[in-house]
Amino acid sequence: MKPIRNAAKAIIIEKDKLLLIKNRNEEDGIYYSFPGGGQEYGEQLSDTIKRECLEEIGEEIEVGQLMYVREYIGEHHASEVWHMDMHQVEFYFRCTLVAGSEAVLNAFSPDSEQIGVEWVGFDELDAIPIYPKTVVNIIKSGREQFGYLGDVI
Repeated sequence: MKPIRNAAKAIIIEKDKLLLIKNRNEEDGIYYSFPGGGQEYGEQLSDTIKRECLEEIGEEIEVGQLMYVREYIGEHHASEVWHMDMHQVEFYFRCTLVAGSEAVLNAFSPDSEQIGVEWVGFDELDAIPIYPKTVVNIIKSGREQFGYLGDVI
């Protein structure tokens, strides 16, 4: 039996732009995701997201309100064969950059698939592949929907 993994993700919005990680792999090509990653044993989620953002975007953040909880159960997503044994619970927090949007975004310990960090305008979000799309759609809509989202794409 595989363990369930927790992850903390940052929703960073400034001037109708969303801060995203740009990735590339053989299966998906180029795709975008939220900054953040896996919780380590003994680490609080707020510390997880601070550490992950420092590694992936090279900047300190302030952690705000918990917005969404999303599950990712790999076997329910047929196109993602390489994640068949994965079950991850993701906690999405509203965050801000300590240095503001003028910060120099420069990852010092990026994930293996990470190729950049970008501010993406809300008007550009439909034109690029982003995971999870459900969270992006809620943010774009401007709805203040909080809470558990379930196993969504």
